[in-house]
Amino acid sequence: MQRREFLALTGLTAGGLLLPSFFGNAVAAEQLLETMDPALKKRLADDALSAAREAGATYCDVRIGRYLRQAVMTREDKVQNVMNGESTGVGIRVIVDGAWGFAATNQLTSDGVVQAARQAAAIARANAKVQTEPVQFAKAPGYGEIRWRTPIRKNAMEVPIQQKAELLLGVNAAAMAAGASFVNSTLFAINEQKYFASTDGSYIDQDVHRIWAPMSVTAIDAASGKFRTRAGLSAPMGLGFEYLDGNAADKTVLPCGVTVYGQSYDMREDAIAAAKQAREKLKAPSVKPGKYDLVLDPSHTWLTIHEAIGHPLELDRVLGYEANYAGTSFATLDKLEQRFQYGSDQVNVFADKTQPGSLGAVAYDDEGVKCKRWDLIRDGKLVDYQTIRDQAHILGKTESDGCCYADSWSSVQFQRMANVSLAPGKTPLSVAELVKDVENGVYIVGSGSFSIDQQRYNAQFGGQLFYEIKNGEVTGMLEDVAYQIRTPEFWNACSAIADERDYRLGGSFFDGKGQPSQVSAVSHGSSTARFNGINVINTARSLG
Repeated sequence: MQRREFLALTGLTAGGLLLPSFFGNAVAAEQLLETMDPALKKRLADDALSAAREAGATYCDVRIGRYLRQAVMTREDKVQNVMNGESTGVGIRVIVDGAWGFAATNQLTSDGVVQAARQAAAIARANAKVQTEPVQFAKAPGYGEIRWRTPIRKNAMEVPIQQKAELLLGVNAAAMAAGASFVNSTLFAINEQKYFASTDGSYIDQDVHRIWAPMSVTAIDAASGKFRTRAGLSAPMGLGFEYLDGNAADKTVLPCGVTVYGQSYDMREDAIAAAKQAREKLKAPSVKPGKYDLVLDPSHTWLTIHEAIGHPLELDRVLGYEANYAGTSFATLDKLEQRFQYGSDQVNVFADKTQPGSLGAVAYDDEGVKCKRWDLIRDGKLVDYQTIRDQAHILGKTESDGCCYADSWSSVQFQRMANVSLAPGKTPLSVAELVKDVENGVYIVGSGSFSIDQQRYNAQFGGQLFYEIKNGEVTGMLEDVAYQIRTPEFWNACSAIADERDYRLGGSFFDGKGQPSQVSAVSHGSSTARFNGINVINTARSLG
């Protein structure tokens, strides 16, 4: 589990009455099926836009949002917590005298939004007195009235709580029967009903769905007291409840014998495997530190992409505007001018807010910009960053990349990471063929703990499962593995990437950024990749 996800989850599990602001107000499950009236949203948006213009705004956008969040948490044979949260209101952002102002209200009335628009304008006018340069805001076309919905087959919010709890308890029972000592399983479902309107002439209604089913299975050796844990190998997805149907056609057995999943997840099967593998980890030999060729499964690689490419190429970090959650970025603007060799010629990285099934998939961002795909690294060279409307001019762009987001109507939107992915290899290459070329290596499956410095340059990553590779053969499980990297050295060590047949998504359901902190959800795709000569350490060694 990531540090940011841990922080989010510890807040969620503090107790049934301690509902964090991310979840909004507690509501009964049956209330989650309601939707906001389209005519009311249009009327409120127009009232707010008119009030902002009258108050001197040269630009205004209005976000009317209904955010539904649900969590079902279990441990062994007990349901520990069930939470349904709803948060509804209006956020209004304006430019007055070249400066930003923002205000929000939960009063869904004409008087409420008009007052908020005037307050936003007053804040902007005050900001303008101390601002050194006016906002330079990239143009965006007005799209008129548009509707978009995550293409789901089964709305997770409509599935009864009892069915969800029975699913998780059945998963737990299967893990215990397979040898687990403890097991926790959780189901998160999120539905963001977002209506965006702006003085550009856009009225964009989006219905966004996400789902995640994490679990943790622990095995204990009674004689020694030693324990090992294996987390689930699922990815959070921008899908509906159909994700948990467990379609047998959408899973892969890796050369190391581990089963991984695509856009359909068999949670029970994974729980049984997790219990057996946690037992196996108790007996696995500890890794000998040294240089190894690493074979990284997409269930692992997504986190390395996220931390060592996704965040460093957010333009606000590059410029030093953002330094929360592990700092700024080594990938400064001069490196773009130099076409910095970020990785080997195997490395092609793209950003894409439209990727089906991804956590970040939407049609338009929270500034009304139509989302797209664009390259960040091409043939190993740095070619672009991720920008929003008031940053585009810094790179000489005439339009935003469409990666602005707010996690609530009450939060101001700001730059967030798009889905950033490592493109599959261009020539046919199976995972088995990739492994055959490894003489002395480690195969890593699943993401684990990580640490990264304030420039996103030096980092260390763990995982869930580790297997030794000798002379092209997977010989057995290892334990206590982590690898250390310097970001450009690591990506330049990428020697091979499996082709598109192996491409899968991983991702972060609760990615933190900013202060006050906001969370977003983002996916990272890749195929299995090989990295030569990477420093592996033994995490169990005692010092002194």
